[in-house]
Amino acid sequence: MPLPHPGLPAYLPRHLSITALSLSLMACGSTQQVASPAAQASSPAVAQAPAEPASAASAATMGVATAQAVSPPDTSSAQALTAPAAPSPKAAPAPAAAPIDPQTAQRFADWVARFRQDALAAGFDAATVAQAFDTVRLVPRAIELDRSQPEFTRSIWDYVDLIVTPQRVANGQQKLAQLKADADAASARYGVPAEVLMAVWGIESNFGVSYGDIPVFDALATLGFEGRREAWAKRELIQALKILQRGDMPRERMVGSWAGAMGHTQFMPSAYLSYAVDGDGDGRRDIWGSMPDVLASTANYLTRSGWQASEPWGAEVKLPANFDASRADGGERQSSAQWAAEGIQRIDGSALPDMSEAFILLPAGIKGPAFIVGRNYRAILRYNNAMSYALSVALLSQRIAGGPGVQAAWPRDQRSLSRTELTSLQEALNAQGFDCGKPDGQLGPATRQAVRQFQRAKGLPADGFVSLALLKQVLPSSAP
Repeated sequence: MPLPHPGLPAYLPRHLSITALSLSLMACGSTQQVASPAAQASSPAVAQAPAEPASAASAATMGVATAQAVSPPDTSSAQALTAPAAPSPKAAPAPAAAPIDPQTAQRFADWVARFRQDALAAGFDAATVAQAFDTVRLVPRAIELDRSQPEFTRSIWDYVDLIVTPQRVANGQQKLAQLKADADAASARYGVPAEVLMAVWGIESNFGVSYGDIPVFDALATLGFEGRREAWAKRELIQALKILQRGDMPRERMVGSWAGAMGHTQFMPSAYLSYAVDGDGDGRRDIWGSMPDVLASTANYLTRSGWQASEPWGAEVKLPANFDASRADGGERQSSAQWAAEGIQRIDGSALPDMSEAFILLPAGIKGPAFIVGRNYRAILRYNNAMSYALSVALLSQRIAGGPGVQAAWPRDQRSLSRTELTSLQEALNAQGFDCGKPDGQLGPATRQAVRQFQRAKGLPADGFVSLALLKQVLPSSAP
């Protein structure tokens, strides 16, 4: 659900679900991203340059995948999923703690003590602060995962292959049948198709199988103590205290990923306060145990992010032979009727769906599949600001609804770059006058723009696609 985790590599989906982050770091690396979306206020939504996350999303290489998952409510029936799990101290056992040296333990205790005083000064009652922090624990694994920077990554097609699997499609269809009444109610209320809600749920926590077992206060206090994004962690802790003081959920039920993302569709505390809703009418917003609440909250998030009930997410298309690739990936937006007038049509030859402010997406460059996407695709990006994530949600939802997968061939002969190779590419582009900014081994908007400028200068299709083939074209010409 929500925005990229501050500080995560640019190529990672911002939304850190245990399952997604479990696949993301492993598979999304050089998945060409769209320019970062506009910053969102304290929640993890995304679309053109988000500020701070609402949900944390994905962690395979980072090790999140190996964390023990919380035992979710019985998913064998819609009724079981609908009933909120009764609060119980045993519902969210804290993960086994690794040995912590006495000095680190004392410094953590001192940090927590200072934050407790800040919370009391901010007006939180002593009972709430005590409930949140009396048993708080340092989670060394959270620091380890937060600092991880995978060297080797995979391409967009590898990511889609890992996410949009026949099994996940079948599971999504099964869950949709089980939860049809709840999904249809959320869809009718917010205008987001039920299959899209299933897709988000399936990617964020594998349909509730793994949404994390780390107490949110432990995870956020650990990240605040670590210091790299202390201000962000403190803000999220304040939001978590609000949830606790208002009685929305007891501490033992507030569990999630190492980054503090909570529940079936991974809301950060700030996103919970902004977008979670009571879907079953019991007076609580339970994104852990009530599927009506989970689905309604997810739909509300997308609607508040700009979802348009009258439009689809987009469609796969065929481009005319003379299409200028520099116009893709948000470079130019216009109605689907205007794109159609230029000879762009669906992959099956039929008319384009009716969309305003649509753009052409080339996730694997001019030699790969092409899509026309609009405002609903951008709404998914506001949930998680990674092209690989947004496209996978769209494609998975299409498959769950009985539609086709990607029809055109991916350029599987192209290899993506490691962080070291990408850094070398950035250095070479800078040396030739194509400004990438500071070389950091991460593929962001500045690097893609520099790649396009290089491609234009060399008479190549300016699609901004980064691969080993491109690196070989750039490096020779950088030699003195």
